[in-house]
Amino acid sequence: MNIVLTGSLGHISKPLAQTLIQQGHSVTIISNNAGRQKEIEAIGAKAAIGSVEDISFLIPVFKNAAAVYCMIPPNFSEADQIAYYERTGEVYASAIRQSGVKRVIHLSSYGAHLEKGTGFITGSHRIETIFNAIPGISLTHIRPGYFYYNLFSFAAMIKYAGFIGSVYGDNDRLPLVSPIDIAAAIAEEITHLNGTEKVRYVVSDECTCNEVAQSLGAAIGIPGLQWKILPEEQVLKALLGNGIPEGVAYSLVELGLAIHSGILREDYGQNKPAAFGKVKVAAFAKEFADVYNQQ
Repeated sequence: MNIVLTGSLGHISKPLAQTLIQQGHSVTIISNNAGRQKEIEAIGAKAAIGSVEDISFLIPVFKNAAAVYCMIPPNFSEADQIAYYERTGEVYASAIRQSGVKRVIHLSSYGAHLEKGTGFITGSHRIETIFNAIPGISLTHIRPGYFYYNLFSFAAMIKYAGFIGSVYGDNDRLPLVSPIDIAAAIAEEITHLNGTEKVRYVVSDECTCNEVAQSLGAAIGIPGLQWKILPEEQVLKALLGNGIPEGVAYSLVELGLAIHSGILREDYGQNKPAAFGKVKVAAFAKEFADVYNQQ
């Protein structure tokens, strides 16, 4: 099969491309960084250098594909993140329609069933709605849980404050996920040209925030590490003080409050995957320790 992947050589797209290439598929990777071309070709893929916001670039790349994987590249320079998601989603949708590609995998998020109150994830909901309106395609929304690597942002706090703190924590439950397990799930789905599973949740492990803290603490030599729930105002002030753009800071806090209230995981709780992925919290904790020890 001829398969097109977005996401350059990111956490998900690189292992996904490697898996598909090993299976004998022809893989094209889209990247807006020309400097990535040699790296892309080195793993056996074709490079298509351009922006996923450029419809004139995207249509010919999608044209002869049997399947495409669409994700939204992070761009925190955008003042209005939801507008950015929608704009990019509309470009994708137009390219899908005009190219005639029939199998589409969209990287969404748990919590995307909600139309508001979820920070950045509202953007994933909007794109799901846009894609759902495309006629004649076989579409699957991949909804991963809370990415393990988001925990790296707490390394400095642990080092200097001795605890993890956010607007969520304590006994709030997190469905955690590794990009490796997301890539494996997408590799399964994308080759099913007549796939009927509209939404697929992908989770590697599930723990309370304090259970996560205990695993991280054991790996870094801080037994009893706690994950405290902090006031919304305190977290927002800290984000802004660290130079986070105002719109991004408010979105992060809103997302955190959705985790704390439990609304983010409501639909996931009713539609859990039959099996979790392979990368468990204890394994990630070792990776976290490597980053922590470099602080």
